[in-house]
Amino acid sequence: MTRIHYALDEDDPEASPLGLIVLQTDETLEPEFSSYFSDRKYPIYVTRIPSGIEVTTESLAEMERALPAAAGLLPSARSYRVVGYGCTSASSVIGSDRVAELVKQTCQAAEVTNPLRAALACARHLDVSKFALLSPYIEEVNLPLRRAFAQGGVEMDVFGTFGESEEAKVVRISVQSVIDAATKLGSDPSVDAVFLSCTNLRTQKAIPEIRARIGKPVLSSNQSLAWHMRVLNET
Repeated sequence: MTRIHYALDEDDPEASPLGLIVLQTDETLEPEFSSYFSDRKYPIYVTRIPSGIEVTTESLAEMERALPAAAGLLPSARSYRVVGYGCTSASSVIGSDRVAELVKQTCQAAEVTNPLRAALACARHLDVSKFALLSPYIEEVNLPLRRAFAQGGVEMDVFGTFGESEEAKVVRISVQSVIDAATKLGSDPSVDAVFLSCTNLRTQKAIPEIRARIGKPVLSSNQSLAWHMRVLNET
């Protein structure tokens, strides 16, 4: 055997990686992020976290214990400017501050965000506070979500749900169903924006059509998370 000399490239300090923690059952977040970050010069490293086949407050709360291990599986050669945790409802159950604390236990991250924290930041950026909420989930999951938004200064008195608890069905809810439901909710004159909750709900292609129909801002879990990770990465 001949041992061959090699040289090491230096890491680009301007291309610090982003980290993304995706639910085991999620089939939507990674494909949509590929589009949202198609122009990036920095890598996005992904890890998965165990998540329930059915979405309940109990299954969401269980992810609190699994977060440090999931974050610890991200490549550790470099530190992260931003790590995103891809679950809106679990963030409302666990709490954004607690999510950040758990991720930082095992991952060198300057900032940690999630769709809840990101959507609140986006709402402040757009100066909107009265949302219509479209959720795919059962009411026991929707209640803490609306409560968390209210604590962040966003009212969601107008809301609708597909009432589905099984993740494999959530990801297969048709884009047209999302468009039609969000248009109906967002047309209410008392709201000034729409929020499409859940990283597993396919929303990227729906957002432009909904916006065109109602003439109001339309946010989603994935769009908000991508936007906030970009903002945090560039500040």
